[in-house]
Amino acid sequence: MTDNGPDLSGDWDLDPGHSRIGFSAKHAMVANVRGAFNDVTGTLHVDFDEPSKSYAEIALKVASIDSRNAQRDEHLRSADFFDAEKWPEITFRSTRIEEVGENALVVSGDLTIRDVTKPITIPIEFTGVETDAFGALRAGFEGTRRIDRREYGLEWNMALDSGGWLVSEKITLEFELSAIKRTDDASKAA
Repeated sequence: MTDNGPDLSGDWDLDPGHSRIGFSAKHAMVANVRGAFNDVTGTLHVDFDEPSKSYAEIALKVASIDSRNAQRDEHLRSADFFDAEKWPEITFRSTRIEEVGENALVVSGDLTIRDVTKPITIPIEFTGVETDAFGALRAGFEGTRRIDRREYGLEWNMALDSGGWLVSEKITLEFELSAIKRTDDASKAA
């Protein structure tokens, strides 16, 4: 990924205004409901000389959940689901990042939702790198990963007359990330 372009090694920050970490779930077994967390922060450290030193950390503020329905969002923030008051953040900390193909990464790490931490592996596509109109070097990443929400203590549900469930147990996590490389000036100011 570095042969024909800028040096990607170094520290990067997620750009929350150009990143989306979302989810989709089946509602009443017939329709997809999508949502996202609007308050997202994260860092990425890339070390091509010693790839084992590369890492990613992401935090989502549970209170920022947005599924385009205020009543549903309040329910998702409640103790039935995320319990935002007791556990205000969802976090991911990588334990290993591997390049497995051209522009293809596998990011392994620990996902914590509520008080449950479980290892997870996420396939991520590196979508490119560009210098933006303000001179900042940006990198893009995308990926999806299905999880069983019950493994993280998100067990609330209602049975349907047909024998199904109101909310699917399998949830698809959706990652559309834009990261900005820190410059030496930004590092000194921090």
